Parts: sequence; C-alpha cells; structure tokens
Amino acid sequence: MRDRPSNEEITQEAVQERLDRLSSMFGTMMDSYSVQTQRRCPYKNKHGRCTAIFGCRNQRKPAVKGDLALCGGDDKINYASAWED
Repeated sequence: MRDRPSNEEITQEAVQERLDRLSSMFGTMMDSYSVQTQRRCPYKNKHGRCTAIFGCRNQRKPAVKGDLALCGGDDKINYASAWED
C-alpha cells in the first residue's frame, strides 16, 4: 500500500478502482459461501453443535442438559429440507 501525502486528493477514478477491487474480493467470498451452504448446514458451528432456534430432524440431544444440541447431519445432503416448520 502506498503512502500518500495528506494534501493529495484522491481522484474519482482511484476511488472507483478501489471499490471495484473490494467488490471483486467480496464476490469471491460469496461464491465460496454459496457452495459451502449447499454442503453444510449454516446453523452448525465449528464444534458440531446446532445453533438453530427452531426444530431440525438432524438435532441430537446434548450430553449435558442446557448445552446446544449436537448436529447429526452428515454434510452430504441439502439441509433446506431438514428444517421443520
């Protein structure tokens, strides 16, 4: 990243270039997220616990009462159909 003198103005073209670069980065991140959510339940945390506040047929009782439910999903199905109304 270049240092610039504080009295130098940033041109509209430079601003647009930076916005385009940010948009590209976020677009790539969203593409990865979209692929992941088709393979892994978005409510499953990194410890395999279910953070959903609604019923799901993949929820398993936790070993300790009061803990989050365990996620019994195998990450190989489309989870959209697992959520109960």
